[in-house]
Amino acid sequence: MKPYQYVTLRCVPRVEREEFVNVGVVLHCPAEDFLGVRSAVDPARIRALDAEIDLAAVQAALDAIERVCRGDAHAGFGVGVRATAYGSRAQKDDASTRFGFLKAPRSTVLQPGPVHGGVTADPARTLEHLLECLVL
Repeated sequence: MKPYQYVTLRCVPRVEREEFVNVGVVLHCPAEDFLGVRSAVDPARIRALDAEIDLAAVQAALDAIERVCRGDAHAGFGVGVRATAYGSRAQKDDASTRFGFLKAPRSTVLQPGPVHGGVTADPARTLEHLLECLVL
């Protein structure tokens, strides 16, 4: 059994109201070098919170998260250099770094929930299980 962390992805149509619908899960298992996302958008549930939401934009944001998980989101830009208090260092582009980016709080229509953890023998199956329990 190997440890993992996950965040639930929340669609927050009207940020000021703080109402949300779970639309996906991102799971990271460092021991398996696994970073995956599964999502499912239920238009009726989201439109119950905001009848005028742009569902295509929500799906585009979920597609962008998939690209980040695969490491394709910035393939054309290469790995850069980041300034630190001690000088500069090359940025890593690995699953842990990408998960750190995805779990960071933000005030947008698609937000990560709190980080939770567990242990698993099969990260891909656990991701499917979390999708079934938390989103569908």
